[in-house]
Amino acid sequence: MGSTRGIYRVEGMSCASCAGSIQTMLSAQEGITLANVNLASEQVMVEYDSSVITLDQIIKTVDSLGFKLITRDLSLEEENDMATVRLKKLRMNTILSATFSIPVVLIAMVFHHIPYGNLIMLALTIPVLAWFGREFFIIAWKRMLHLEANMDTLVALGTGSAFLFSAFNSLYPEFLVKRGFTPHVYFEAATVIVTFILLGRYFEEKAKRKTSEAIKKLMGLGVKTARVIRNGEEKEMLISKIVKGDILLIRPGEKIPADGRVVEGFSAIDESMITGESIPVNKWPGEPVIGATINQTGSLKVMAEKVGSETMLAQIIRLVQEAQGSKAPIQQLADKIAAVFVPVVIGIALLTFIAWSVWQPVSGTPFAFIAAVTVLVIACPCALGLATPTALMVGLGKAAQNGILVKDAQSLEMFCKTTAIVLDKTGTVTIGRPQVTDVIWDPETENLVSASGLDIPGAVVAIESMSEHPFAQALVNFFSSKQVKKEGDSSHKDAGEGVVTGFESVTGKGVMAWIDGDQYHIGSRSYITVSGCTVPEVFAQEETRLKQQARSVVCVSRNSSVVALVALADTVKPGSANAVARLQKMGLQVHLLSGDSVAITAHIAAEAGIGFFKAESTPGEKSAYVSRLKEQGFVVAMVGDGINDSPALAMADIGIAMGTGTDIAIESAQITLIKGDLEKLVTALKLSHATVKTIRQNLFWAFFYNIVTIPVAAGVLYPFTGFMLNPMLAGAAMAFSSVSVVSNSLRLRSRRLD
Repeated sequence: MGSTRGIYRVEGMSCASCAGSIQTMLSAQEGITLANVNLASEQVMVEYDSSVITLDQIIKTVDSLGFKLITRDLSLEEENDMATVRLKKLRMNTILSATFSIPVVLIAMVFHHIPYGNLIMLALTIPVLAWFGREFFIIAWKRMLHLEANMDTLVALGTGSAFLFSAFNSLYPEFLVKRGFTPHVYFEAATVIVTFILLGRYFEEKAKRKTSEAIKKLMGLGVKTARVIRNGEEKEMLISKIVKGDILLIRPGEKIPADGRVVEGFSAIDESMITGESIPVNKWPGEPVIGATINQTGSLKVMAEKVGSETMLAQIIRLVQEAQGSKAPIQQLADKIAAVFVPVVIGIALLTFIAWSVWQPVSGTPFAFIAAVTVLVIACPCALGLATPTALMVGLGKAAQNGILVKDAQSLEMFCKTTAIVLDKTGTVTIGRPQVTDVIWDPETENLVSASGLDIPGAVVAIESMSEHPFAQALVNFFSSKQVKKEGDSSHKDAGEGVVTGFESVTGKGVMAWIDGDQYHIGSRSYITVSGCTVPEVFAQEETRLKQQARSVVCVSRNSSVVALVALADTVKPGSANAVARLQKMGLQVHLLSGDSVAITAHIAAEAGIGFFKAESTPGEKSAYVSRLKEQGFVVAMVGDGINDSPALAMADIGIAMGTGTDIAIESAQITLIKGDLEKLVTALKLSHATVKTIRQNLFWAFFYNIVTIPVAAGVLYPFTGFMLNPMLAGAAMAFSSVSVVSNSLRLRSRRLD
């Protein structure tokens, strides 16, 4: 037993107070430590102690409020089917409600003198309220049993009161006539309000489906079947049957079924759906591949290393769902208001009724009644409840599509407040591994070949392929493209296949080996000279120059004579300098931290355009540096990729990990850049600004709508202008206010972030 976290679908929510009631009720249950309800995604994220409270008890708690909790995992097809059925049902109820409402409106407005007109309207109104709009009354009743109210309560009170008042006047008109009042009926208000609200919910549901398209696209990226080689036999099986260690066969054009490593073949992989990068990535044996990415050119055999919920795609989906289910601080105000909004509105409606009953003695009760009903109808807090979660769903989904993972909504909101960015050097600003930057040749020996057909670059490749030093791989990668074959030599298949003998490695110094009678030394100058090799003066001068540029220098000698100098460095990533410039243009102060020497750190800082840097920093010093910036009043975002960055990532207001880094760094961060590209940092920052701006716009219009319309509905303009808001128009305005908020959030999908 112990702590359990789950994300479950909730059916039946219609407004902010619905979500608030579920959250309040669940949070009050013993054993539940966290409950976040998202109205836009219709989901609840619950963290509970399974030894104290069971999932069945949680289901019953939600059910008692009039909602349904779906706890089983739904496939993409099931999600779509449920949404389609729900949308179809809403559409049908709206059409039928309108069909019954239209004749009611015509009789009330045009043909009100026809015989038995009131009774005909009564008969037509009953199915609208009792069947097409029955959910309003069912949920309102269940909420009343808990002494709570929501938007359905407002609708039920407003339409129910209008119907009962009208039905009484239709069946017993003489009651008001004897007292000097005209027995007005408001069947058209009750039917049209229900119709407009159903229509608004239909459009709202269609719009809300678009806000979750990003997560649905992610869910749809996976494959259903895979070709698996077991015991030498190829079989096609369901993806759920794959186990770690299986060999998967992927043909050109097919998606990779699971995370793993190439064991045979070569191909270019389109990883854009995971990383957001459009350029295919070449994969050789030993290279990792990500499930759901597309194999483009060659056939591959891949050993499955992560399957099911362990794959990167599954983790991304889970992180996005959890982030969408979390709440931003900006939403707390809306939640607090929504919690008390409905009772306040009911109070305002009662005061409106009393006030007009006293001040309008001629019209009396009917006038007061209409004003109270209009207040109840127009005050629905739907827009208020949708303002934040719809924008967050679109923003977080767009981030995931761009290769940016955000752990929670609070991080997305906080990120836009950042005033200082602290960048780790290695692996963040730089590539993170040594690259060959310069080669100085002795022109007389560069293309000399040995008896085996190897030129000097080929000899370097053959020898360094046997070394595990970080420089060795850089030399192999660089010189592999420089090899030449002795013209006319057919005895040797490929350059680089000469036989290496007598290989010796001196840790931290260099290597020595023989190829067909030629002795090679590759290493530092001190190692070369101790080995008896001569270094020409021109090479000594070049070495000094390269070291002044913070380069590491490797000497290559053949038969005791140095024939080449190779400079290596951890170079700045192609997009880093541009990203830094864009961050600075946005008003952020950029800092660089590194454990490397002052010379190397200063050189990288200059190359990347960073004015503030600190070299030779330990993990503790990095954390202290971030702490000092915070004490100076900066809102600090720290970007890193290594274990040594974890303390600083945790100390920062916002920790950002490069997806190419360690798991510990990623766990310590609130935002992860999957591709490890600093330009994605700019994208994330712009998206944060755009999302928070959209939330503020939504909240402004939601508050503005209620602040302006409730007094108008109560009749404050009537004494001055004679204008009294019709309940039918109130229903239409309320319904479409929600649609406008969702539509504004959807604009984020087309927002340019470059």
